[in-house]
Amino acid sequence: MSQTTNTILMIRPVNFRMNEQTAVNNYFQEDLDIKNAEINAKAQVEFDDFVEKLRAIGVNVIVEQDDKLMDTPDSIFPNNWVSFHENGDVGLYPMFAENRRKERRDEVFIRLEEEGFQINNIIDYTSAEDEGYFLEGTGSLLLDRINSKAYCALSPRADEELFIEFCEDFEYTPIVFTANQNVDGKRLAIYHTNVMMCLAEQFSVICLDTIDDKKERKNVVKNLKQDGKAIIEITESQMHQFAGNMLQVKGENDQRYLVMSKAAHDSLTSKQVADIEKFCPILSSSLETIETCGGGSARCMMAEVFLPKA
Repeated sequence: MSQTTNTILMIRPVNFRMNEQTAVNNYFQEDLDIKNAEINAKAQVEFDDFVEKLRAIGVNVIVEQDDKLMDTPDSIFPNNWVSFHENGDVGLYPMFAENRRKERRDEVFIRLEEEGFQINNIIDYTSAEDEGYFLEGTGSLLLDRINSKAYCALSPRADEELFIEFCEDFEYTPIVFTANQNVDGKRLAIYHTNVMMCLAEQFSVICLDTIDDKKERKNVVKNLKQDGKAIIEITESQMHQFAGNMLQVKGENDQRYLVMSKAAHDSLTSKQVADIEKFCPILSSSLETIETCGGGSARCMMAEVFLPKA
């Protein structure tokens, strides 16, 4: 088992804009006062620059084009609807927003098979949508693949029973908690675990302040420490700059990098940067339009491919 991969699937947007269906509980989204066509054009430039940077360090980035006819404004975040595993299993996930369900496309699987990857089995949780239960892939689930643990902050997009079912199917030990943020003077659930927490091979970047319940917080820390992970804490305001939304990837010669947006990088203190760089270099890219309108950042844009080669 490995925690990091050299292969990333990314979906190039054609209809990117602020998704009104996700804005109800994604408090990271803001409406930009510019035309949707202009927003999409800016997002494409940010996307292309990001892909170029990843490829320059030796990451194998498979770029699939979004389908214009589908009208899927959030397709740039594929990690929410699919996960790819080392044994050839693929997880297919139930999505909160109806227009995001159209992001699940067979063309993606065909493309991966064309690239030489083997898909043995699709484990499909999407029927839970009919009952109003959701679990949005590796947005909701943070997988410690080496230690077979899965971390999940419960929210309207991460149902506890579904999470437990996933853990039984994929043989992970579940670590459940609630993570909140301040919204207009209230503490409300953070929509995805991966905006407040990142798991790398030897460390975790995490906003512990969002876990209001002391027992739950203690349990998360205990599990991370048990597995020998250094804990690099971020503040809630750094989390709002997407400092929790990071992913460790493998570049050329198996060199690890921690990938994040420029906003996330800029929000870090010099000590936090030094703490990360003890383990691996940082790669950052400007994703301002994508973050502002989409309410997601670098990690959300990368679906890790762990599938075996055919």
